[in-house]
Amino acid sequence: MSNNVHAVIGATGATGRVIVRELNARGTAVRAVSRRVQTGLPAGVTSVAADALDAASLRKAVEGASVVYHCVMPTFENWQGQFPRITRAIIEAAGAVGARVVFADDTWMYGRVDGPMSERTAENPVSHKGVLRAWLGEMLLTAHHRGDAEVTIGRAPELFGPHVGSLLNASFIGAAARGKRPIYIGNPDLPITPMFIDDFARGLIALAEADDSTGRVWMIPTPAPTTARELVQLAVPEKDRPVRFSRISSRTGKALGLVWPLAREGAEMIYQFEQPFVIDASDFTKRFGATPTPYAESVRITANWYRRTRTA
Repeated sequence: MSNNVHAVIGATGATGRVIVRELNARGTAVRAVSRRVQTGLPAGVTSVAADALDAASLRKAVEGASVVYHCVMPTFENWQGQFPRITRAIIEAAGAVGARVVFADDTWMYGRVDGPMSERTAENPVSHKGVLRAWLGEMLLTAHHRGDAEVTIGRAPELFGPHVGSLLNASFIGAAARGKRPIYIGNPDLPITPMFIDDFARGLIALAEADDSTGRVWMIPTPAPTTARELVQLAVPEKDRPVRFSRISSRTGKALGLVWPLAREGAEMIYQFEQPFVIDASDFTKRFGATPTPYAESVRITANWYRRTRTA
């Protein structure tokens, strides 16, 4: 399957761009699908413009592909109106050309938990975004079992890395990297297993290329649990000097939402950081093995990117 065309829908997003880069490095023919044609792409990558809300437009864009990666991420305010429509359009387009759908998912559908989240954890969302995520997952798996299209789902906890928009990225790791005071919403001493964006992309590619990965959800592996306090320490050159950061409770975070867009959109998800936020990816590890990037390396890469990219 790796010798065929892999189409990445949402190719300019954080996850999509890494998948494009990784596939190209492996010699796989890549079709980067986004709203506008991209220029300056390396040999082996073809840019195609398509409307992710239009199945006919998508079908034309993915014609001849064996895999379609669903990496589209509407803005939060458009989730309810666009995300289901986009997902249905991708299923329809992929099914029409006989391609497998690989969905880049998160863990918001699990809600409040008292242990590591695995594929067998009951879905019990406690937020509007979590309910929508649960719905999308059900839509995709129902389509698979109905025969509309082959589907596999890869899930990640909170992401970080270049171009990622998350509570751990710009205002926390990025701020520390630039010598500013980081902001953390939640308890910085609870165990967490955040995921480096490159590891997520590689995990999704592994699912795309495996004949036995479809029809189910997979957790993508991370390193062993760390804490936010330990994580942010890796973002600064002076490793022996504790990083001072501002800690914000969920109540304060919701109030800050009035003036801080990221807090406003992420306020209902803050509960994740006031409980252990750990995943169990043993199913993936048993099937594919696991070599996630150590946090010392992935945070260094992220911090260096923030130091080079002053506007991010």
